[in-house]
Amino acid sequence: MKKSIIKPQFEIKEFPQKNIKYYMLNIVHTIIFCLCSLVIGVIIGVFDAVFLSALKFITDLREYYSFSLVPFLCVAGLLIYFLFDRFSKENLSTMYLDFEGEHDKRTKTKLRLIPLVILGTWLTQLFGGSAGTENAAIQTGGTLGSLMSRMLSLKNKNAEKTLTVAGLAAAFGGLFGTPIAAIFFAIEVLSPGYIEVTILLPAMIAAYSSDFFSRVTKVEKFTFLFYSKPDININFVVILCIAAVLFGVVGGLFAYMFKLLKKLLSAIIPNPYVKIALIGFLISVVYIFISWGRYGGTGINIINSVFDHGKVYYWDFIVIFILTILTMSAGYQGGAFIPLFAIGASLGAVVAMLFNMPVVLFAALGYAAVFGAATNTLLAPIFLGAEIFGYEYMPYFFAVCVVAYIFNGDSSIYTKRKNKTIMPHLLMIKK
Repeated sequence: MKKSIIKPQFEIKEFPQKNIKYYMLNIVHTIIFCLCSLVIGVIIGVFDAVFLSALKFITDLREYYSFSLVPFLCVAGLLIYFLFDRFSKENLSTMYLDFEGEHDKRTKTKLRLIPLVILGTWLTQLFGGSAGTENAAIQTGGTLGSLMSRMLSLKNKNAEKTLTVAGLAAAFGGLFGTPIAAIFFAIEVLSPGYIEVTILLPAMIAAYSSDFFSRVTKVEKFTFLFYSKPDININFVVILCIAAVLFGVVGGLFAYMFKLLKKLLSAIIPNPYVKIALIGFLISVVYIFISWGRYGGTGINIINSVFDHGKVYYWDFIVIFILTILTMSAGYQGGAFIPLFAIGASLGAVVAMLFNMPVVLFAALGYAAVFGAATNTLLAPIFLGAEIFGYEYMPYFFAVCVVAYIFNGDSSIYTKRKNKTIMPHLLMIKK
């Protein structure tokens, strides 16, 4: 009778002996990464400031001449697609080109995408498309980090990843004034499932330096400090849980519907020029005849309305949800972050009004949690909420964002993001 042989389920490998040369080389590389991250942070911080100033001018121009500009959104769409088709050959309905490039392991980051995304974002905003603004900054930051790593030619397998993360952290931190959230956002997106400790320091330097230099130029960023001390009782906890689940479902549904609608539109309207023009015409009609300009652009007006005046319509989050997905799926440029903030804030305010809860508190929780659910990130939205609304509310952001993260269906607006762990909702610390 043969004995059964039970094979081990895992192997324990001995780590190679690390001598003094290894440690010295590691220190030298760390210093180089930090210096490069500082340079990236300064460049991206200045870029963010200039980019945001231009967007503010463009937004003011659209609001003043809205009925003269918005009808031509379809024409702007045709121009955007022509430019990408002529100079890039990239798929316009892709959400974040830099992330897809990382996961496809391209050897070259195409620098010509940067001016195309910037120009596409400006055209989308000028003519009333419902989209965010972060794509251009993220594309620029990631590209700069990747390019700098190749220029250094270091014999370090993590060089490109480290500096790309630094570039993304710089872009996020400079745009929104939330450097800690920026650090974890970049790490969670490019390293889903675990955190590489060695990347933290370069990402921190890039995010803080970018935030500092973008603030020097006096660019206004959204912050809202408020005082709300709710009564902690069973009723409050139950409603908070209901809201957290809703935030997770809505954020996950946004990511899922974006992917689904992109495929459906391509199948129903195979001609990309017809597709982008037709969707642009539809959004123009909604902007002029239905919403009277309320739902055009990034959605920052909805956010200001919620937090400054506590004014929100019950259908605000639904309309922004639909228009943003339509705009981005058709191929218009910009991003989804600020629309996601607007969706979350308006949804949170609606939940608060229905259950007689503090409107501003629930709007702030939705602001962060829906963003986290749609991007499939956990630590980033927690710190985002704390940095914008105050660290005294961090326990609330932690609880709500964790629940929303669990109920988002493991969806992400990054269309080719790949999880690297068997359990996608488990964060591991990796040295």
